[in-house]
This record gives sequence, structure tokens and C-alpha cells, in this order.
Amino acid sequence: MNSRQDQLKAIDRLLSIMDELREKCPWDKKQTMESLRHLTIEEVYELGDAILEKDSDEIKKELGDILLHIVFYAKIGSEQMKFDIADVTNSICDKLIERHPHIYGDVKVANEEEVKQNWEKLKLKEGKKSVLEGVPVSLPSLVKASRIQEKVAGVGFDWEEPQQVFEKLKEELEELQHEVDVADKDKMEAEFGDVLFSMINYARFLNINPETALERTNKKFIKRFQYLEGKAHERNTPLRNMSLAEMDIFWEEAKTL
Repeated sequence: MNSRQDQLKAIDRLLSIMDELREKCPWDKKQTMESLRHLTIEEVYELGDAILEKDSDEIKKELGDILLHIVFYAKIGSEQMKFDIADVTNSICDKLIERHPHIYGDVKVANEEEVKQNWEKLKLKEGKKSVLEGVPVSLPSLVKASRIQEKVAGVGFDWEEPQQVFEKLKEELEELQHEVDVADKDKMEAEFGDVLFSMINYARFLNINPETALERTNKKFIKRFQYLEGKAHERNTPLRNMSLAEMDIFWEEAKTL
């Protein structure tokens, strides 16, 4: 691993390269915070994929891409005389110190849960009117639901036992089935949302990240379906011409790989 001095030199090297790119590169000179926004989101998702694949080399590369974006935004901020990379860094340093009084102050905590509770209390003291103000509006719905539940649990609005959450989930499933039976599309959608919300809550009680769990299933399904496609190709038979029974044989094979 690199020494702290080498790490700081590497950051300084990136800052110098960014200065040069903004001055000389036509593409880099043209970029704005708005034009970079969707690219940054893509980079975060790519990092997420690399983490799920446990690919250290890809994680390193994707972290580099995200670091580049942070430096890029800071550079634009400095050009607009609003903030620079030092302001960005000091801001997060100050926040970390303020939010960890059990490390930098005299507050005592017994466990991780008390740390989370103190975190939410401190944010309310900073002027936030609601603990939910920190949940970004543009988050994907599944991730947003998870963050909402974590936030309210941090101030004590929570179930006591996993079994209570599971019973609530079963109740929501029954309500969904009722609306399916009466074929009320609008109420079906509402109840389906309640089921998903309860599932995400149950995952929290099981210490499972629902987004990670679903993405693992997505990847598993893709691999199995592509195996099925490969077998169909070997037989020169389009999938649409295969029976479900034939497909199921190869699907079961894929599950054993």
C-alpha cells in the first residue's frame, strides 16, 4: 500500500491534470455540472456492479472514475467562485466530526444502533424539520423505501420483532389478493406497493439489503436465461419454437452450474 505522502501526491496529480484539461481539452472545457450529472449516476451504478461481482480491479477503476467526477465538480465550483476541493473536503470532515460525538466528544454509545439514533437526532438539531428531508427525491423507489425505513427507525418509529413485520407482510398480501379478486386496478397497484414496502422492511429486519438481493437475482436470472438461449442455439431451434417443458430441462441444468 502507498504511504500517506504518496496518496496526497496522487491527489495533487489528479488536481493538476484537471486544471490542464479544463484549460486545453475542448470536451472538458464544455462540461457543466448539469452535463456531468447523468454520467456520474452511471459511474455509481458501474461501481455497484463491480462491488457485487467482487472484482477488485474494476472497483479500483470505478472509484477512480467517481473521484474524477468529484474533482470535476469542485473545479467547476472554483471557476464559479463558489467552492473548491478544499471546501468540499473540509465540509465533509467537519460533518464527520460533528456527527461522531462518541469519538470526538464525550457522548457514550453502547452499539451501532445508538450511533444511528444519535446521527438522526444531530441532523434535527442542525435545523432539519423532518428526519426524511435527507432522503433524495430522485432515488430509485426501492432504495428510497429502504432509506425511509432506516430514517424513521432511527428515531424509534419501528417494529420490535421480525415476526411482527412478517405478519404485516402477510396482511398486505391478503389485501392485495382481495383487490386482485375484485379487479380494481388502482387499488391493486396501491396494495402491491404496500407489499413491496413491507418486503423491504422485512429485509431490513433480516439484515439484508433489498437492492443487493434483487440485483443478485437479476444477475442469476440473466445467466440462466443466457444458458437456455445457448442451448437453443446449439439445437438451431428458436426459443419461441421450444415448449415450456423443453425450456425447463435446460433451465434446471443452468441451476446446477
